[in-house]
Amino acid sequence: MSENNAVASTGPIDMELQLRWSDEDALGHVNNARVVTLMEEARIRWTQPRSKSGRFPHGTVVASLKLDYLRPLYYQPTMVIQLSVVRIGTKSFSLRHVGIQDGFPVFDGVSVMVPLAEDKTSSRAINDLERAWLESAFVAADA
Repeated sequence: MSENNAVASTGPIDMELQLRWSDEDALGHVNNARVVTLMEEARIRWTQPRSKSGRFPHGTVVASLKLDYLRPLYYQPTMVIQLSVVRIGTKSFSLRHVGIQDGFPVFDGVSVMVPLAEDKTSSRAINDLERAWLESAFVAADA
């Protein structure tokens, strides 16, 4: 899937990320704080493609972040973060990040994202273009 599509196919988006040697801790795991950085990288690559998409022109901010570590994430060349939208509100949306390594989930996190207004400080409503794009990646949250 291309990260530049304005409206992508329905469902989760798989984002392959390279792990860096510096991500590794003394136990051979990817450091817990680096997992948050990997989530951020996947989220930014998805929400802010290199082309002018018209989505979130002034960026977004994280209003909340919840993260469950399910098993150790080991240093390897790559891993996948599966992104899906689990809630779309008026002025925010919730994005689920599931880290997958060797076919198994290693972490599961949800961030609440708020789009910024032109002043890059205030929040603003999600516009129609953004809403349609978010809906294309919507997956109902687990009950």
